[in-house]
Amino acid sequence: MMIFSGILILLALLGAPLFAVVLASALIGFYASEVDLSVVPSEFYRLAEMPVLLAIPLFTFAGYLLSESGAPARLVRLTRALLGWMPGGLAIVSLTACALFTAFTGASGVTIVALGALLYPALQQAGFRENFNLGLITTSGSLGVLFAPSLPLILYAVIAQQLGVGASFTVDDMFLAGILPGILMLVALSAWSLWQNRSQPLTAFCWREAGAAIREARWEIPLPVLVMGGIYSGYFAVSEAAAVTALYVMTVEVLLYREVGIRQLPRIMREAMVLVGAILIILGASLASTNYLIDAEVPMRLFATVKAHISNPLTFLMLLNIFLLILGTMLDIFSALVIMVPLLLPIAIGYGIDPVHLGIIFLANMQIGYFTPPVGMNLFIASYRFGKPVMQLYRATLPFFFILLLTVLIITYWPALSLSLPGR
Repeated sequence: MMIFSGILILLALLGAPLFAVVLASALIGFYASEVDLSVVPSEFYRLAEMPVLLAIPLFTFAGYLLSESGAPARLVRLTRALLGWMPGGLAIVSLTACALFTAFTGASGVTIVALGALLYPALQQAGFRENFNLGLITTSGSLGVLFAPSLPLILYAVIAQQLGVGASFTVDDMFLAGILPGILMLVALSAWSLWQNRSQPLTAFCWREAGAAIREARWEIPLPVLVMGGIYSGYFAVSEAAAVTALYVMTVEVLLYREVGIRQLPRIMREAMVLVGAILIILGASLASTNYLIDAEVPMRLFATVKAHISNPLTFLMLLNIFLLILGTMLDIFSALVIMVPLLLPIAIGYGIDPVHLGIIFLANMQIGYFTPPVGMNLFIASYRFGKPVMQLYRATLPFFFILLLTVLIITYWPALSLSLPGR
């Protein structure tokens, strides 16, 4: 087994597809335990039976459709008309627009590419410093991970539910749990932006421009209310809300605004489903691997080892934050979820940590990992998008990194921030 494990690790380091490595580890483990290998395809079948998984392709398609339309420009104009009168208002516009856009697209790279072309020149023309602009856009590209209907929130809930450990919870609980921590991050970065740009000249609020921006985005403004209101009122299940969102976005962008042609829909669907297919294959392989880990009592043994060296839950949480920050620089958020949640969740529950709270801690850390030097993915996407050296982006994102790191510590050691709205 040790030889096979070493070979799999080597293959992963050499760039073998993640799902293949995870699936091979499950197959080898079950074979060594003399368990019928048909248990692996049965996990994929069980995955297909989960109603909540319908939400992933539908929300992803809606996000891709929005990115192909004029929605990013309308969103920026609307937030600028409403918030541009504040000191550093355009910076807050950028933060808000990116957070909302990332919540629907679920991919921070898409946000930087789609909104960066609008926001970076606007910030430059308004007189903001170049490094501040680069740091702001690179950082805010992953800022919406904690806001519904973010795919990582849904995926964490699905994986945790399959483990069957700790107190049960729903996707709705995760959506509610992310609201206050997400707002905390937005407020902290907004306060920093206001302070850094307090000497910027103000733009007077214009009722005419605000009215024009609201009229232009009148079909997209109801979208968050429709989705969140429907879910939290109990009128929609998450999968139903995803279907309503996809239908609404397609109607608005294709039939009302007519910015996306019907002939473009197959291409957009194909691009969105490539991402969804990758997520589902990794998730199916991960569930098979998780079953093997549980059968082999790996999480329990790991907990016993950790418990022997760390008795204080607060110390465990601190080490967990450090580990997740490092992990976030090396793995994308979807891969990290399917690999690490089955191992970390049983350990965290052993220390009395609520699974919903752990999910918010996990995603908050992974969100920062997107732009943590030296290999955070957002750093390279922004470097390519804006034609700037990666070292300049390292320096530009450092103040934002430390501010968000402080918010992660607050989220970690103040569980009520995550658990009060779900009522846990």
